[in-house]
Amino acid sequence: MTGQIKEVVKAKYGEAARRVTAGIGSACCGAAPCGTDVDPITRDLYDASQTTMLPDDAVKASLGCGNPTALAELNPGEVVLDLGSGGGIDVLLSAKRVGPTGKAYGLDMTDDMLALARENQKRAGAQNVEFLKGEIESIPLPDNSVDVIISNCVINLSADKGRVLSEAFRVLKPGGRFAVSDVVVRGTVPDEIRKSMLLWVGCIAGALSDVDYTSKLATAGFENIDIEPTRIYSIEDARTVLSGQGIEVDAIAPEVEGKFISAFVRATKPEKCCAPSCCT
Repeated sequence: MTGQIKEVVKAKYGEAARRVTAGIGSACCGAAPCGTDVDPITRDLYDASQTTMLPDDAVKASLGCGNPTALAELNPGEVVLDLGSGGGIDVLLSAKRVGPTGKAYGLDMTDDMLALARENQKRAGAQNVEFLKGEIESIPLPDNSVDVIISNCVINLSADKGRVLSEAFRVLKPGGRFAVSDVVVRGTVPDEIRKSMLLWVGCIAGALSDVDYTSKLATAGFENIDIEPTRIYSIEDARTVLSGQGIEVDAIAPEVEGKFISAFVRATKPEKCCAPSCCT
């Protein structure tokens, strides 16, 4: 099942990159038609002060549900890693904030997205950026090598989120910060409705509940865990896709309203700990 999910994700995001490269329009993720600006998931995540200084294709290729670079604390000279970097928008924004003495890595498993991201890097003239091919369940970087990990609604796509969080913990330096945007479910939702909502809200999503997310972060070794809602999806946001599934939207509204959110998930790796990945 894990392999099947990865192949579906690769196909979906490869297609999104090819759409942008071919000039067909923006990448699409939610219920709105591709190329429109009405999708409540992806719209208005970045302000003009950020997007005007980036290549247009980096902006069009964004399939996120948040803006981790706006919420993460980044300092000059730090090393940042973006898990599932796509067209590179968050990597390029991070590179500007950490400056020439810092470094911004992007990790993606999709060849088309990597090619697009590297072209966007060239257009932006970013020297402190490197895009790596790999999977977020097996990060191709050494232990204790990264100050901050960001991600824009990609961890929910993994079939092994525990492994992703363990890998994030491993590559972070002691005291390093985990600061990602992701899709999170609050409370209990019937399985049929959950599946339809998640297909809409995260392209191909398997979002964790807030309780499960917190538990998996703690199991990986993180502390100071916090989940902050940044966008709460209403039943009206999802009405089109749910109606298309033959679901009586008004009947299930009380079970869905306000339970699917985009959130900023924060945690830190302890300054001191006994795990092998805590010390060089």
